Amino acid sequence: MDQGGCQMSGGGGDSSGPDQPGVITLEDLESFSEDQLTDSGNGSIEEEGKAMEEDEHSDQLLQYWQNVARGHQVEVSQEMAQPIQQLTTNNQGRGNREHIPFTLLTRKEKCGELLYEKRHYEKGHWACITMREDTYEQSICYGFMRIMRYICQQNTLGDYLGMTLPIITVVRTNENHSVVSHDVTVAYYLPIDYQAQPPQPQDDEITIEMWPATTVYTRPFTGPTNEVTIINQINAMAEQMDSPGAYVNDSFIVAGYTNPAHINRQNEIWFLERR
Repeated sequence: MDQGGCQMSGGGGDSSGPDQPGVITLEDLESFSEDQLTDSGNGSIEEEGKAMEEDEHSDQLLQYWQNVARGHQVEVSQEMAQPIQQLTTNNQGRGNREHIPFTLLTRKEKCGELLYEKRHYEKGHWACITMREDTYEQSICYGFMRIMRYICQQNTLGDYLGMTLPIITVVRTNENHSVVSHDVTVAYYLPIDYQAQPPQPQDDEITIEMWPATTVYTRPFTGPTNEVTIINQINAMAEQMDSPGAYVNDSFIVAGYTNPAHINRQNEIWFLERR
């Protein structure tokens, strides 16, 4: 892992209606039944024909995403309708999500509470994009949508590649961990079937990189991820570390297991072991 560059966010939650932004997860959107998303209350969609059914299904999915994103000052454009539909069609819940493989080295606990884990990740290909929006939340949401289009056909294979977890973001801070840089990198681990020959993105700003094997210290947390929560999580993790010199001090990773727009995200903070 190049600790100063692009190298080293989704799963579950409560579902809700479209009038409650920020509480619908990516998995909820993927797992909605056809009846939930296509029944307009004016009769059976099936009677109107398959084409109309697919169009209305796609439009309502897009509307759900748009309502979720507005709670985070993020706009989901019409061009996201096809990737959202593609993700929904091909990914039916957590069972089809490939988790990034790692080896657990050690766990530190206190009174039954997990303080952190130490893990080893092997080298692998990642697709990543660096964003610079007004806020961290905007950067990760817009970055995730760009990566999502790559996953959903905007690649040289023209095919759906499949989701992996976690989606990660690389954040950079000053030395005393009080300021988060506006440059945020969003990264997606290529599924095992594509590691040997990664499909190339059509988006020129997405790069495919081979990241070297890396050891990280991780600590879970829940809730929204923004500049304040990230700083708090970095400082909380630093207090648990036995040796401050063991990790990189100005570059950290937020690993997301839930849609970036979800208010109760399942996350981890990762510290990179210093080489």
